[in-house]
Amino acid sequence: MSKMAACIFCKIVKGDIPSFKLFESERIFAFLDIQPLSKGHALVVPKHHGSKLTDIPDDALAEILPVVKKIAAASGAENYNVLQNNGRLAHQEVDHVHFHMIPKPNETEGLGIGWPATPTDMEALKKLHADIKAKM
Repeated sequence: MSKMAACIFCKIVKGDIPSFKLFESERIFAFLDIQPLSKGHALVVPKHHGSKLTDIPDDALAEILPVVKKIAAASGAENYNVLQNNGRLAHQEVDHVHFHMIPKPNETEGLGIGWPATPTDMEALKKLHADIKAKM
């Protein structure tokens, strides 16, 4: 069985698995998460199957953030997170690119985030900056 055939999000996009669809276009599909972190938690996926952001063509990505923005506005959420994970270490559970729009109505509902920042090392940042820019 191909990865696409086994992919739960591809099955949702094709209609093989029912969903609470919020939006659909030629390239994008959006629906409510059935295991929400808060009321209004939605997923926006490109119809193009790819595991990581770098696997998705730019034209398939161009519409995603405007759709996330529409859903955030329609949800009425004053505070919310937009999340997109790539790979198991980054907490990606489904191997199909997807963006979460997660309302944060209070301290206990929605996404909880730790931010383990490291001390600033300007010399290391200068080298990293040069390395990344050289590959773009």
